[in-house]
Amino acid sequence: MPTHFRRFAAGALLASLAATVAADTLSIRADNWFPMNGDPNSDHPGYMIEMATAIMAEHGVSIDYRTMPWKRALESVRNGAFDCVVGAYKEDAPDFAYPDAPWGMDQPMFYVVKGSPWKYAGLESLADQKVGVIGGYAYEEAFDKHVEAHQESAMFQVLSADNALEQNIKKLLAQRITTTVESHLVMAAKLKELQLVGSLVKAGALRDPIEMYIACTPDNKRTATFAQQLGEGTKKLRTSGKLKEILDRYGLDDWQ
Repeated sequence: MPTHFRRFAAGALLASLAATVAADTLSIRADNWFPMNGDPNSDHPGYMIEMATAIMAEHGVSIDYRTMPWKRALESVRNGAFDCVVGAYKEDAPDFAYPDAPWGMDQPMFYVVKGSPWKYAGLESLADQKVGVIGGYAYEEAFDKHVEAHQESAMFQVLSADNALEQNIKKLLAQRITTTVESHLVMAAKLKELQLVGSLVKAGALRDPIEMYIACTPDNKRTATFAQQLGEGTKKLRTSGKLKEILDRYGLDDWQ
């Protein structure tokens, strides 16, 4: 899920925000990346949110979950305003505290409109393409460096918004871009939501499958404890059958 930045005016504001979160509450922030996480007010807020809720309830801790753009979520959690993000790759935020068990496997794929002959065959194959990407995401190291090196060119169009994926899909269908890259799980769910199944097709994988995690504020004893509890709780969810029950609600299989 990839890095999903916005600086706050002063450290005092961060401290004030953090102080509003009670000790028995775990605050989670992330952009909408369904089925990992979605609408906080939905009865399907995302399987990672349901996992966190089930695990932390055993410790008497409730979940405060809201969405915001990914880059801002990462920076807010890094600065201690909130506790954790969900849907993170370790390369998104290597300094964060991670549980010892992943919360899923992701694989970023390129997508094109149905009928397009283009296939991804390495970075050189992007030379004549217009690629829609989401600002702040860590897709894959070489690709991320390529985007940064060509950000002033017409090759990449970078969006930073909570609905960036939906905008990229619309731009692709309107031929304003020629391809976009996204998690295979997220794209499948979004196309289903938009009733556009079959309109876009896979055009090659950017990378091999990669582990996804819940990731928490670094250098903080409180969130280090949360990370340990979340790791241990994941194993218990799997053993008890509760994990399967949660994943079934989203039409997903266990990644192990």
